[in-house]
Amino acid sequence: MRGILLCCLVALATCQSIRYDLALDPKKTYEYKYEGTVNFGLGMPNLAESAAKISCKVKISGVSAQTFILQVSDLVFEEFNGFLGKNAFTASPKLSQLITAQLVKPFMFDYTSGHVGDIRASAEISDSIVNIVRGILGFFQVTVKTTQKYYELEEIGIHGKCQSTYVTEENLKTKDMTITHVVDINNCKEKAAIYRGMATAVLDKVAKQRGESVISIVRYVYTLKPTAEGGLITKAQGLEQQHFSPFNVKGGNFKMQAVKEIELLGVSDTAEALTFGPMESKGSLIYKFVDAESDVPIMMQNLQDPVPKVIALVKKLAEANKYDIDSASTEDVLKAYQLLRVTDYEGLELMWKEFKGNDEHRRWFLDMIVEVTDARILKFLESRFDAADVTATEAVETLVLSINHLRPIPELVEMAKMFFTMPFSKSTIYVWHTVVLTYGSLVYKHCNYYTPCSVSAVQPLLDLATESLSTGNEANMVLALKALGNAGHPSSIKTIMRFLPGIAATPVDLPPSVLSAAVQSMRLIAARDPHSVQDITMTLFLQKDIPTEIRMLAFIILFDTKPSTALVSTVTAHLQEEKDLHLVSFAYSYLKSFARSSTPENLFLSTACNVAVKILAPKFGRLSYHYSKALRVDWFNDDFLIGTATEILMLRSTTNTFPTEFMMKGKFFFIGRILQLLEVGIRAEGIKELFSAGIPGFTGDLSYSDLQAVLNVLQNWEILPDDKTILSSFIRASGQEWFFADINKKLIQDIIGAISPSAGKESPLWGMIENLQKGVSWHRTKPFLIFEVRYFQATTLGLPLEISKYYITTNGITVNAKTTLNPPPTEHLGQLLASEISLETDGFAGWTKDFWVFYGINTEMFQCGTEFISKVPLAIPWNFAAKINMREKKFELDIPVCKKEIELFSVTSNVYAISRNIEELALAKMTPIIPDAKDSNSEVVRTNSTIVEPESEQFETPNAWHPTTKMCAESSIYGTGICVESELKREYYHEEYPLYYFLGYTQMAMKVTPVQATKAVEKIHFEVNAGSSRPPVSVRQLLETLRRLSKEATQQVSLSSDSASSARGSHNSNHDSVMQVLDSIPRAVFNIKAFAMGGNQKPDGYDASIYYTPEANAQNAQLIMSEVGEDTNWKMCVDTIVHAHAEAKAHIRWGAECQSYEMSMRGITAHLPGSKPTLKAKVHWTRIPETMVEIGKSIGSYIPGMAFLLGFSEQHESNAKEEVSASVVVASADSIDVKLIFPEYTVYRQAVPFPLPPYSFQGLQQDRNTTA
Repeated sequence: MRGILLCCLVALATCQSIRYDLALDPKKTYEYKYEGTVNFGLGMPNLAESAAKISCKVKISGVSAQTFILQVSDLVFEEFNGFLGKNAFTASPKLSQLITAQLVKPFMFDYTSGHVGDIRASAEISDSIVNIVRGILGFFQVTVKTTQKYYELEEIGIHGKCQSTYVTEENLKTKDMTITHVVDINNCKEKAAIYRGMATAVLDKVAKQRGESVISIVRYVYTLKPTAEGGLITKAQGLEQQHFSPFNVKGGNFKMQAVKEIELLGVSDTAEALTFGPMESKGSLIYKFVDAESDVPIMMQNLQDPVPKVIALVKKLAEANKYDIDSASTEDVLKAYQLLRVTDYEGLELMWKEFKGNDEHRRWFLDMIVEVTDARILKFLESRFDAADVTATEAVETLVLSINHLRPIPELVEMAKMFFTMPFSKSTIYVWHTVVLTYGSLVYKHCNYYTPCSVSAVQPLLDLATESLSTGNEANMVLALKALGNAGHPSSIKTIMRFLPGIAATPVDLPPSVLSAAVQSMRLIAARDPHSVQDITMTLFLQKDIPTEIRMLAFIILFDTKPSTALVSTVTAHLQEEKDLHLVSFAYSYLKSFARSSTPENLFLSTACNVAVKILAPKFGRLSYHYSKALRVDWFNDDFLIGTATEILMLRSTTNTFPTEFMMKGKFFFIGRILQLLEVGIRAEGIKELFSAGIPGFTGDLSYSDLQAVLNVLQNWEILPDDKTILSSFIRASGQEWFFADINKKLIQDIIGAISPSAGKESPLWGMIENLQKGVSWHRTKPFLIFEVRYFQATTLGLPLEISKYYITTNGITVNAKTTLNPPPTEHLGQLLASEISLETDGFAGWTKDFWVFYGINTEMFQCGTEFISKVPLAIPWNFAAKINMREKKFELDIPVCKKEIELFSVTSNVYAISRNIEELALAKMTPIIPDAKDSNSEVVRTNSTIVEPESEQFETPNAWHPTTKMCAESSIYGTGICVESELKREYYHEEYPLYYFLGYTQMAMKVTPVQATKAVEKIHFEVNAGSSRPPVSVRQLLETLRRLSKEATQQVSLSSDSASSARGSHNSNHDSVMQVLDSIPRAVFNIKAFAMGGNQKPDGYDASIYYTPEANAQNAQLIMSEVGEDTNWKMCVDTIVHAHAEAKAHIRWGAECQSYEMSMRGITAHLPGSKPTLKAKVHWTRIPETMVEIGKSIGSYIPGMAFLLGFSEQHESNAKEEVSASVVVASADSIDVKLIFPEYTVYRQAVPFPLPPYSFQGLQQDRNTTA
């Protein structure tokens, strides 16, 4: 009995001594084998991939009970770039040595109960190396619970403080425990991920429900061996998979797979105490991001000693682009950006001294230094402002871009305040505006990253607004409010309220321009503090004693807050009682536009607006465009997660026919973000006063007489006060207002005075003419980083995953010109009207746009991933001589014939698997994702990268698609042709739509090419004569024949017409006067010649003349175009008649002596008492070329389907075989009936929505009442 009891006690003691909770024995040394691999590709067969692998041995030894040392040895770094099954990993000894130099040094970490604490290392160890160590130590961050098979908890890991799920399983035979650990990295409180470059792109949470562009999964599997000291990891594997697409990941995606494995090699007693030098804390296990401003992911270069490299690049770029844009060199702009970001302040000043004396180098340097995004650029600008050694234009351009790209950290925001007090900032009004507006933009971005946002950041703008209000300075009030609008700081609400009537504690009486700026200053606060903005804008909207346009602006801002259904219902109820039809019309059209919205941001708002429209439609649904209107058009595609929206707003008031404000803005929706594109606004405050007394003679039917009535009123602009703003405008981009200007009476007077024929040598135009006579040469280039959007996320390996988009444009223009005046003006500009002006000029205008998307690992040591590269150059060169004789109304233009191929426009793109490392830059690899892709990206070749091109026979797949096209329009007369060519290379899979549309090689181009001419051609000569002359006898004979044939065609069309009796009666009543027109003698009013000329040969080409005969009730014009040359009789004859603004006819004949082909067209309007206004049109043909027949049939095949989509009905019937007709009948004040008749069918639709001017329908009703 005692023996049995003893055995039980021994067994119990043995069981209790075995533990699974993770622990390390401080007296032991653990040796592991570690391997980590990261791979990027599409996961499809025969498509290129890139990968990187790190393998090493790891020793962990104890220093104390809770402190351990990690040491790395035998490290090998390997790269893969190519095709699975064809290529293998390649070791990089030099990069292995670079990494080993830091990793061999000891790393100390705290470790308790399976959790890694503080990590320490020598001060010189970079964060990138420490992150790799974090990836290794991540294996030892495990929470083990033996009482639960499944448990969830929140814990710290390399991805941040994230939600984790554990599942445990014990092997009863070996007693080993298998733990599966899944980390939900989409559910982290402190996620190791950051965005840069997205501050002005608003997050769209609803769009996230439509789809994601990035999805990640992280899983660990551990094998634990129980010991008396605790659980011991004998083997473990970590797997991280990520799916990324520029669109919705459901429609195809790039794939990242990171796998790391660790295996126990042995455990031994620690032989001797470890020695190590001083260490500093490097933080916890959470990944620590390094400053990656200089680690541009799409290129890698040696960044040592950057100053001479930047100087060389600036000079190279200036030389390469001194006349046109060299597309092959534009990638160097990005290289210069990268080098500038690692240049210290002293280096920037040194380069300024080097460049400031050369205008070309100076411009390039100032345009590129704006990409230095920290305190160095502010110090540099401070020096320039203090020294005043930049022009106002240079200051504006540099300040706008540098502040826009500045990192919005608190220290830099505080530093930027200095520009408010610098004398140079107020040297011109445009510099001062730029200082104030850009600071507001900086505050907005700062508040996006720091919440809550300190009120001290916006204080300078609040002080400016308060001061301007107390002094009554209208200009500063508007400026301060616009800057507050840029800032969008919630704390500025109280200051803005002081400018608003009915809101301010103290009554205010401010001009409409200030009120407009005050209301619009809440546009960005609407998203940050919607409830406060709703209270203010609703109060303004309900005030009937403030200007109508201010109430409309308040309504716009109210809906920027995305009001609830209850608030929309409240607005609807008030609109039902509203008496101001301009306000009602605007609000109703705005609600109607939102009701049709399909963008995610308006998912709930569109429903509420739909209900509101149904309530308001019976009462206000027929208000015409005479009243204020809002129009919004948008779309959104779930496959692409992309959409756009455009708004056009026209604000009028009851007392003015002329619009008070006009605004147009656009938005772009992409992968869960909303980017506000260009926004333009015009405020016609002074012009509004001109029209306040009405417009004499204005009927509202938008006729010529209405236009004349408006022009008559505008001629009285001089009666306005000198200091009164006549017109003001603003421009916003990305939601930020960068520019606004006021046009006053003095400016208009100066412009009119400068260009007046009586202006003398004091006119600036006179100086320009004198310079042109001497010869001028003008050249400008402008490189511009449009956007740099970067997303960083930790991976389980401790390597930074980056998704980046770069978009750079390099613009250029060159003009060389010289003018000869005979005789030259001596006293005033009006003498030019009697001079012959000769101009010789050549030049270039164009751009090159480079676009990159990078998805991969990016460190200062190596890069590995997938890269999309696109280049879009536009080149418009010119070289011509022109001659203008104003007295004779004659214009001549000579263009040298094309001697070599000129590429006007092209698009080239491809997707690559890339591998680069800093130690072997010359061995960088870029493999096209799709094999055998013809690679013509010249910029890729210049990187000295190895382009891997496998043999095509080994990679043929049934999914390959390789279309090539080339279409040319050539003229043997002029020896010139225009060609459009394209080539695509795709490897498509239906489940990968829409991603596969864009993956692969793409090349499209439009070119001007030389063509073999029938004769030697030296130049192409154009000539335009606008003088009236009597045609020669031969032409008069042709015109008489044309008129006779036109009479016959007119009668034929009339007899075959199925016009209404009213229209037929109108035709018959006018027939005699039409015949009188046809019998009149025309005079040539316009002659155009286009000849190919060479040597002493007779010219070839075309000669066209327009003849016109005015009559009392009709206008008649003929066009005769003839081909000029030997053995040719091709002509085109066109005869047109417009009668009393009610009927128009055209008769066209062409071919040999205008006899081969013939067609006629006729249009007529009718509005007789008792009938509805009608517009009818008919096209009739007798003989037309086969190509026109084929084109007509091709177009006709699409019409039934398009008509069905547009709500038309179709009726199959036999109609006239050689004609097409259409009729439009006004059915009501806001609808029309449409009918289209084709030879084989008729399509029609009744009550097509089409709002008409109120006067037109009122006239219609009066006619009906009279008839009754």
